[in-house]
Amino acid sequence: MKLLALDTASELCSAALWLDGELRERESLAPRAHAALILPMIDALLAEAGLALAALDAIAFGRGPGAFTGVRLAAAVAQGLGFAACRPLIAISDLRATAAQALQQAPDADGVLVCQDARMEEVYWGCFERGVARDCAAIPVGPEAVAPVARVALPAQWASRVNVVGAGSGFRTYPELSRRLPDGLSLTLPHLQPRAREIAWLAAQDGMAAAIGAEDALPVYLRDRVTATPALPGTPHGPTTP
Repeated sequence: MKLLALDTASELCSAALWLDGELRERESLAPRAHAALILPMIDALLAEAGLALAALDAIAFGRGPGAFTGVRLAAAVAQGLGFAACRPLIAISDLRATAAQALQQAPDADGVLVCQDARMEEVYWGCFERGVARDCAAIPVGPEAVAPVARVALPAQWASRVNVVGAGSGFRTYPELSRRLPDGLSLTLPHLQPRAREIAWLAAQDGMAAAIGAEDALPVYLRDRVTATPALPGTPHGPTTP
């Protein structure tokens, strides 16, 4: 399977090329420069591999939640590339991509609570667990949400688990997150941000069954007040749902 992946939902701008299990990537920690960086990154990866967009099976992108401008940018770039090359898209949750990264870094962990700083005293959060084969596929447990720290909770079915880790910038911004969870966390990884690397890997695991047309690719914001921001060209105004 040949995939291009991209993500601009956080301060990290990244692109990756998945070629039948071989991974190439570019990334830069450059807030507010994503729009200038992402297309050159993609061009460099394709040139290095000697591939045209039309040679890919699909284009994967981080569909959010995350910074509104970054989430819109990733969806718009993926749509543009998909339309230009007549390639389908695979939308991957940025929280799930962060969870997959955490499961790789904590091989003994059973599950991950991802909390990314959403500003306004809130976090984007979701819970994920390993696949049945102990891989890092980050299977969602319940819906993703945006909420104040006080409303974040582990799933009831995790009550007997002894190895759940926390990941994401929310743990750096709101230290009380770790302290208030009654069952506790065995480890926190506050430095983790979504990357195209994990988005490419997850898209390859999900396969073409998860592919959608470029016209159906929508960003996921989670926060209702995003209705005040411009929508992508050709898409309806208002929030989307996970």
